Amino acid sequence: MPSLFLAQARIVDGTAPEPSDPQGVVIEQGRIREVSTTARAPAGAETIDLAGKILMPGLIDAHVHVVAVDASLARCAAMPDSLVMARSIRLMGEMLMRGFTTLRDVGGADHGQVAAIEEGTVLAPRLVIAGKALSQTGGHCDFRGRYDANPPDYARRLGALGRLCDGVPAIRQAAREEIKAGARFIKIMANGGVASPTDPIHFLGFSREELLAVVEEAENAGTYVSAHLYTDAAIRRAVECGVRSLEHCNLIQAETARFAASRGAVAVPTLVTYDKLSEEGEALGIGADSLGKIDDVRLSGMESISIMHEAGLPMAYGTDLLGPMHRHQSEEFTIRGRVLPAQSVIASATHIAAKLLCMEGEIGCIAPGAHADLIAVDGNPLQDLSLLTAQGRHMPLIMKGGEVVKHA
Repeated sequence: MPSLFLAQARIVDGTAPEPSDPQGVVIEQGRIREVSTTARAPAGAETIDLAGKILMPGLIDAHVHVVAVDASLARCAAMPDSLVMARSIRLMGEMLMRGFTTLRDVGGADHGQVAAIEEGTVLAPRLVIAGKALSQTGGHCDFRGRYDANPPDYARRLGALGRLCDGVPAIRQAAREEIKAGARFIKIMANGGVASPTDPIHFLGFSREELLAVVEEAENAGTYVSAHLYTDAAIRRAVECGVRSLEHCNLIQAETARFAASRGAVAVPTLVTYDKLSEEGEALGIGADSLGKIDDVRLSGMESISIMHEAGLPMAYGTDLLGPMHRHQSEEFTIRGRVLPAQSVIASATHIAAKLLCMEGEIGCIAPGAHADLIAVDGNPLQDLSLLTAQGRHMPLIMKGGEVVKHA
């Protein structure tokens, strides 16, 4: 891999309210070797002049489902694996061209997809997976409906986001099996959900004993638990049981947000998905039961991120979009920007997300030793977050691991 030198790079990474002074960035063997005002191009290196542009770390989306290739999760679970894989390759490629160089899949993707990316068979963002999400019977991964008493037969399909397990022994075994299969963390469904048919939002998923057991299994493997959560009661209970990553959190209250922050938790709001489900869900064939639950969480979303920001609860960037709604992935920036400082929004998709993924110093930053996952932007996103939208139109340079995937 040839050496690269990025000249005149003014850096925005979410750690400062203004871009840095112009820097030189030396890239060798897919990693950043040097970042400084005095850096010079190594002999034989290709130079890319970034004068007038902003250089950022590659973006991180910490809540995606790359196998959610249809708006209906039940239809995804019934699709042939080959079709799901083909569609997921397209979805991930589109995400890369929006500047997202790392994805955290919180239910569905398998290690085969990770391997295909790492060996270069598929050009896609880095993929950090949970394997199949764990759900109780009747929970957020049970799509059978009220009148279907047949055992679920979709758990091992690539298009299925999760699997069912009930009781402490079963949830321990499921967690161990997912970790054995390549999961880097464990995802559980600890609250009712929008896209599933029989669990109202207020439902609590799993008993406390089950939550404590799955947290112990994750900790035994040196990792953590991520939980699907909406209500304040469910969030409080999950944090008390040791859950670290709090997904959605639309109905969180200030006391619980402060408690979660004190316990070292990280929230991953996903506001854009509720806007788009409300606007497009019916046309895309999402059932009436699911559509009826959207406003229960959508209308509280903006208030929730203000509450978490004021409580000092770190927030990573997440989107949780389904099927053709994935095209709205970057709009989470502008939605959050209505109530949060641009620096905080950018931090959510850089160093905060990197820390959540246990990849601090490797991604989400522009520093010696980090992967050369980088994007250049025409204009300053600290002044205009919409520069990070429009399907990467304002990004003339996108690089993953030192490989230039776009250079306009």
